[in-house]
Amino acid sequence: MLTLTHREDRVLVIGQYLDQLAELAAELKAPLITGRTPTKEREALFAAFRVGREKVLVVSRVANFSIDLPEANVAIQVSGTFGSRQEEAQRLGRILRPKAGANQAYFYTLVTRDTKDQEYAAKRQLFLTEQGYRYTILDAAELTDRLGSSEA
Repeated sequence: MLTLTHREDRVLVIGQYLDQLAELAAELKAPLITGRTPTKEREALFAAFRVGREKVLVVSRVANFSIDLPEANVAIQVSGTFGSRQEEAQRLGRILRPKAGANQAYFYTLVTRDTKDQEYAAKRQLFLTEQGYRYTILDAAELTDRLGSSEA
């Protein structure tokens, strides 16, 4: 999905399970930033992202606090924060900051069907729709079909 649909965008892949994030970082060939990442290295990666040398960062919850990445316009939440509506709103707000150009922002959250996470996600979604955000819910097959037809 990243290589086709959002290849020119600045993407944050956000989650809380470090093993999952490490696998994603390896698969995406993107830097991983966690609480264990030394501050100097973390700041260098954020700076590289700001100027476009890094287009994708995989980040843990450490990215929720005191970082300024207004260039980010795509967020992919791979592990939600249970029922934390505020944390999801904060993640969404991170990519909605004003930008030059088309100013398009995309927020994806991946949820496994028929799990507790699906219940939590529904509550977070309700909160955000009450705040005026629009959601489109797709299952994996629909997303794959949509991406396949838009890239042909």
